Amino acid sequence: MPTPVITGTGVFTPEDIISNAELVAAFNAYADLYNAEHAEQIAAGTLAAKEHSSEEFIVKASGIEQRHVVDKTGVLDPRVMHPLLRQRSDDEPSIMAEMAVTAARAALKQAGKRPEDVSAVICAASNMERAYPAVAIEIQQLLGVPGFAFDMNVACSSATFGIQAAADMVRSGSIKGALVVNPEICSAHLEWRDRDCHFIFGDVATAVLIETEEAATGPYFKIRSTRCATEFSNNIRNNNGYLRRSRPDGMKDRRDMQFMQNGRKVFKEVLPMVSAHIADHMADEGLDAAELKRLWLHQANKTMNDFIGRKVLGREPEPGEQPNILQDYANTSSAGSIIAFSKFSDDLKDGDRGLICSFGAGYSVGSVLVERHA
Repeated sequence: MPTPVITGTGVFTPEDIISNAELVAAFNAYADLYNAEHAEQIAAGTLAAKEHSSEEFIVKASGIEQRHVVDKTGVLDPRVMHPLLRQRSDDEPSIMAEMAVTAARAALKQAGKRPEDVSAVICAASNMERAYPAVAIEIQQLLGVPGFAFDMNVACSSATFGIQAAADMVRSGSIKGALVVNPEICSAHLEWRDRDCHFIFGDVATAVLIETEEAATGPYFKIRSTRCATEFSNNIRNNNGYLRRSRPDGMKDRRDMQFMQNGRKVFKEVLPMVSAHIADHMADEGLDAAELKRLWLHQANKTMNDFIGRKVLGREPEPGEQPNILQDYANTSSAGSIIAFSKFSDDLKDGDRGLICSFGAGYSVGSVLVERHA
C-alpha cells in the first residue's frame, strides 16, 4: 500500500496590507458617519450608536497586528467598507484560481515536480467564488494537471479535510499525487462594519503537494495518520447561499449574509472539542506529548491557540513549538495552519513528528500527524 507524503508547500500573499491603525481609522470614520446619519434614532433610544474600535482592543481580542487583502482601497473607504474587485469576464481566470495557481506552482517547485506528475486538484476553502463550474477544475486547467479536480468546503477545516481526502486516495492507489489548494478571499465575506469582527480576517492562498513516498525526490513529511470530525453548530455561519439573496420584503442588507459568530460560545465549545480530538488522535497513534516537536494550529485567535497548546503538551509551549502567524496574516480560515506549516517546518530533523490541526465552523476539526524525513 502506497504511503502518502507531503513533498511541497506554497503560499501566495497579496501585496496590500492593512495595519490595525489604518483599519481603526477607517472603522471609526464609518461609525461617526453612521451615528451622524442616525442621530435622531440614537437620541430617541430606538437605535444604538456605533462604538469606536481601537488598536488595543484588536490586539487583546485576537493577537492580530495586520492583515493582507486583495484590495484595501474599498475596505478603508468609510462609505464602502468592503473590497472593490473588478468583475472579470468569463474568459479571464477567476481571482481564486489565479491565487491558487501561484501557490500551487510554488509547491510543485519545492517538490521538484511538474503538473504532469499530479493526478488531482482539490480546491478546499471556506467560500468559493462561484457555485459552478468548480474552481478546482479551472485551477487544474491553468496548471495543466491531468486527471480530475473538485471543490471542497469545510470552512476553516477545509485544508486538513482536503489533505485527508488526498492522502486516502494516494494510499488506495487511485491517484499518484494531488495538489490541495486553499485560496481564501476572507475579506469578501467579512462584515467590516461590525466592531466585534471587523479585524478578524485576511486573504491568502496556500497549496500542499501530496505524493507517494516512492515519488519523493527530496525532503518530505510522511503522513502517519489523519483524523476528521464534525458536529453541527450555528455559532459560526454565513447564510449567503443562492436561495437567500433577499428578504421577502425586498430588503437586501441582511447582516447574516456575511460572517457571523457568537464568539463566547465558540470559545467555550470549540476548545474542549479540539483539545480532546488531538489528544485522542495522538493516543490512538501511541504518540506521547513529549514526542511531538511542533503544533501547526489553525490561526484563529492567539488565546485559543495558547490554550490548545497547553492542553496538548501539558505545559506552556516553548518558543517555536507552536508557531503563530496571526500577527502578520490575521485569520485566513483554512489556509492558516498551512501557512504556519510552510514557514516553520524546514528546521525539523529526520524523524521529528508534528501535528497540523484546523478547526472552525461546522463545528469541524481536522488533524494530520506528520513525520519529517530529511
